[in-house]
Amino acid sequence: MTRCRIVIADDHPIVRSGLASVLGTQPDFDVVGEAATGEAAVELARSLAPDIVLMDLRMPAMDGAEATARIARAQPGVRVLVLTTYGSDAAVLRAIEAGAVGYLLKDVPPDELFLAIRAVARGERYLAPAAAARLMAHHQRPRDALTERELEVLRRVAGGASNKAIAAQLGITEPTVKAHLVHVFEKLGADSRTAAVRVALERGLIDLY
Repeated sequence: MTRCRIVIADDHPIVRSGLASVLGTQPDFDVVGEAATGEAAVELARSLAPDIVLMDLRMPAMDGAEATARIARAQPGVRVLVLTTYGSDAAVLRAIEAGAVGYLLKDVPPDELFLAIRAVARGERYLAPAAAARLMAHHQRPRDALTERELEVLRRVAGGASNKAIAAQLGITEPTVKAHLVHVFEKLGADSRTAAVRVALERGLIDLY
């Protein structure tokens, strides 16, 4: 029997403990490590080289999407399966674009979780139906949908960053930031930064982590 070595990354100890107990019921699963932060998940992926990292998205300091991206770049043999409470368009897209090969919500039945882990371990992708539907909708989006760069700018606006701060964070100029915001306002039918953020949140285009 081929065994699957798993790292659990979640900032809630009770969740980690519960997942470890559930996974421990399967004869082919070995939980080899637990991480409470994104940084710890990246380090465990490097030091333990597990088959799977079960990754929550919302974690302190470095979120799950960023941790996923770092693991995908540095440890391509480690496959990341997202297990989170967030099912919005923005959350799904960020995770998949970061390199996750699976996406599940935490209300998933144990049997489906086991199925997803085994599928991902075989090299397949596994998306919860809701996540798959959101991903399909994204790829069929109209031309007036926001670009990834516009979404990056809008996420930082939602976080309270000024144009100057956003320019520094993204390595672009302030006039470029303003130009992106003009396009965002036009596409969302908004007349202010606050209105643009509100519309984006309502449509599930961005999340406030």
